[in-house]
Amino acid sequence: MGTHALILNASFEPLDIVSWKRAIQLLFQGKVEVVEEWDHEVRTINFAIRIPSVIRLLKYIPTARSHRAVPFTRSNVFLRDHHRCQYCGRRESRHNLTLDHVMPVVQGGTRSWENIVTCCRTCNQRKGGRTPHEAQMTLVRRPVYPVWLPQTTIQVGLEITPEKWKFYLSF
Repeated sequence: MGTHALILNASFEPLDIVSWKRAIQLLFQGKVEVVEEWDHEVRTINFAIRIPSVIRLLKYIPTARSHRAVPFTRSNVFLRDHHRCQYCGRRESRHNLTLDHVMPVVQGGTRSWENIVTCCRTCNQRKGGRTPHEAQMTLVRRPVYPVWLPQTTIQVGLEITPEKWKFYLSF
């Protein structure tokens, strides 16, 4: 390890991975500060510098991710609902979950964040094509449009994620 550095935005959001040489170049240009360092160093005739592991930009750079709407996908609905059936509250694996229209399509329901919930197969069959009220079922939580982007990830591209990076990549 020690051949790459993780770049964070000024907000500590992970942005990219660069070589240690590029990280040192950005440091000398005054564009970043070092947050974490590797154990080894680079030596020149005049000085030695520890190789940066995590660096943070001093100026915030707006990203496409920060302005993008949350995509309506099956996986993101499961993440919003914490992989729990919104009728019985049981946590299930994604293979045992379905999506349910709170207001059925036949009654004018739409495919939207505010009308779709995570549901186990048993509750989905019990509810059928009825509203929760008609099926005498109650929602654990009303479905809402999420204000976060659950599937924002950074491709590490290394076989093993360095321990020093895991804290910054876990958000």
